[in-house]
Amino acid sequence: MTISILGIDIAKNTFQLHGADCTGKAVLKKRLPRHKLAAYAATLPACTIVMESCGGANYWARVFQRSGHTVKLISPQFVKPFVKTNKNDANDAEAIVEAASRPSMNFVPIKQVERLCQINSSRS
Repeated sequence: MTISILGIDIAKNTFQLHGADCTGKAVLKKRLPRHKLAAYAATLPACTIVMESCGGANYWARVFQRSGHTVKLISPQFVKPFVKTNKNDANDAEAIVEAASRPSMNFVPIKQVERLCQINSSRS
């Protein structure tokens, strides 16, 4: 099982993972609680991890980058057209992988902590 791209649907307490190999074939479908996600990602070989851009995604992006992964954030509006059937966490994670696999996809930059501190201090 070689994961090339891993889509993660972020939720409050549990996360749905969908991994695909370089041909796009699903090789991983897993649900993890919040407290196990970082440790699990650290055990994976370096791959591209993609999440929908949201408040918590920037935090998780930095965690995954420290484990050696390439992380991309994608706007939710670009994922929605790739949800094949009923909306649920597993289908959303698969749609994230599908959307991120498109060569012309636009990604959202990851916010770094230093930049967030500068933004907050300039507002004061």
